[in-house]
Amino acid sequence: MLTRIFPKQIDNRFRGNTLALWLFVPIVFVKLAISLAAIFTADGGTQSADGIPLDTFPAAAAQAVIGVGAFLGLADLWLALLFVLALVRYRALIPLMYAVIVADFIAHKGIGFMKPIVRMAGTASGSYVTWTLFALSVIGLVLALRGEGYRASSARP
Repeated sequence: MLTRIFPKQIDNRFRGNTLALWLFVPIVFVKLAISLAAIFTADGGTQSADGIPLDTFPAAAAQAVIGVGAFLGLADLWLALLFVLALVRYRALIPLMYAVIVADFIAHKGIGFMKPIVRMAGTASGSYVTWTLFALSVIGLVLALRGEGYRASSARP
């Protein structure tokens, strides 16, 4: 199983289920959109999507939170660009990219549990998007680790 996540040969041949490849496209598109929104929108999605009550913060604190969110958006943008690279040039890495998405989500939830953030009443709209991306990524990971391409490549000498 680990050889499917960490292939010996990194090429543009995707060996998993084709549905995983097609599912990866909208996931990457949404990840790109979220990271760009964090960088370029006025509140970076901090209040509008994440439900952090910026209007209750002093102006400097609100600006600092928005700035930190933009820095995190930049980190996510670099990761999303790696996903694009895997999609267009190194498809053998797509199972690894799915594993990274799933691990990143779990790590974010773990940190959020250890260091909770006060949010406005009600569920933030962004959580629906991230939970949907997580569910699709888990499905994609399972599909990416299965497929006829693995049997064909293991039959070669």
